[in-house]
Amino acid sequence: MARETIIAGNWKMNLVLDQAWELIHGLKQELSGKKGLRVVVFPQAPLLPLVADWLEDSFIELGTQNTSSQLQGAYTGETSPFLSQQMGCRYGLAGHSERRELFAESDKIVASKAQTLVELGMRPIVCVGESLAEREANQHEEKIKKQVQAIYQTLPKEQHKDLIFAYEPIWAIGTGKTASAEQANEIHALIRAEIQSQSVELIAHSTPILYGGSVKPESAGELLKKSEVDGLLVGGASLKAKDFISIVQAYP
Repeated sequence: MARETIIAGNWKMNLVLDQAWELIHGLKQELSGKKGLRVVVFPQAPLLPLVADWLEDSFIELGTQNTSSQLQGAYTGETSPFLSQQMGCRYGLAGHSERRELFAESDKIVASKAQTLVELGMRPIVCVGESLAEREANQHEEKIKKQVQAIYQTLPKEQHKDLIFAYEPIWAIGTGKTASAEQANEIHALIRAEIQSQSVELIAHSTPILYGGSVKPESAGELLKKSEVDGLLVGGASLKAKDFISIVQAYP
């Protein structure tokens, strides 16, 4: 069974109304659906209902950058995953390195958020990855394994099929550096092996693993050729229609 390819654009805390509309308009004009390919955009939470409307007649799907692990309640400043689902989100990021590093989200919190998304029928894209210091100290493999293990120790087996992972070498995010296609493929294979050890072979084989880390049009094609790379999580390049279109069109 072939794995689906997912190309996701994480807008982070960027784009105001006219910029977001212009970007979506450009994507819709130039992109068309391809078999086996899913394209998802992740706007800021206040933009979600508008972007959902703009995407109504498009194959492009919608995701949320962050949600609470709780559906509702006295959690000032948080975003309800239930509300995000009602606004049309089918995907949610969980454990992006910026959430882990800047907002101190632990493996336990990330796993809880992923489980809540799955229970709502959404697909979490669980981000894992290492810092430069951890890589240089040869601690990166254990760090990534621990992050993957936390997810499978929380979610029951029947929910394993809904997971997506994204490998983010933290040292390559927003720095202009990119892990080589060979480095990415090697870590993706490590993640897949860990999934198999925590779940079953069928789940390991069918779970998409994306690469995220300063993805650019120049690197997208080589990354997508690798056997263990099932898509891309794109940051800065997803804010420019021309660049993101080029990345999506790198899918064969």
